[in-house]
Amino acid sequence: MDIARLSQLWEQRWPGCSKVPYLLRGLTDRWVRFHTLPGSKRYPETEAEYNIILGRHHTVLTELVTAPAVLVVTPAYSDQPTPPRQGRSAEATAVQPGATYWTSACIDDEPDSTSWIHFYVSETPWVAAGLDPLLRHVADDIIANVLITDVDLQWLYHPYDGGMDVILPTTAERDSLRRRHSEWLSAHPTGL
Repeated sequence: MDIARLSQLWEQRWPGCSKVPYLLRGLTDRWVRFHTLPGSKRYPETEAEYNIILGRHHTVLTELVTAPAVLVVTPAYSDQPTPPRQGRSAEATAVQPGATYWTSACIDDEPDSTSWIHFYVSETPWVAAGLDPLLRHVADDIIANVLITDVDLQWLYHPYDGGMDVILPTTAERDSLRRRHSEWLSAHPTGL
């Protein structure tokens, strides 16, 4: 993984944008949020509900992915600007074992309580069900702040417990995706 190239590409494609996944929805002209369970239910309770969640992720990702691989970014957290010695959680390491440290971002800079998120990236062959272990951990809120993207960073996909944020290159592409899956949209006026 060429980390320097990846950082340079990020600045070309997403200039001035934070890499913190939950902040990407600030790109409101290209952002859409879909919920992964009917009625905006947040957490699955049955295997049937996991199947709905995974099915919705597969559907959207299959529409986005056009190459044989995707980049998957998983986090670690610390109170320092450098990554923790132990790296990511055991769960994140288990589902993305070959990830390489990419970069870090301050997520809370209050006096006496500085927090940092450290991003680890791996290139993963694209198979719809290949990300299921990761997506199940996300659905259960075991792993948060995951980012999936194509290798050229043309689009960004942030699965979270309850749904997915998708950021597309243009407003027109966002609108088209939104129309195709309008039944998965939130009823909230802001789209959250």
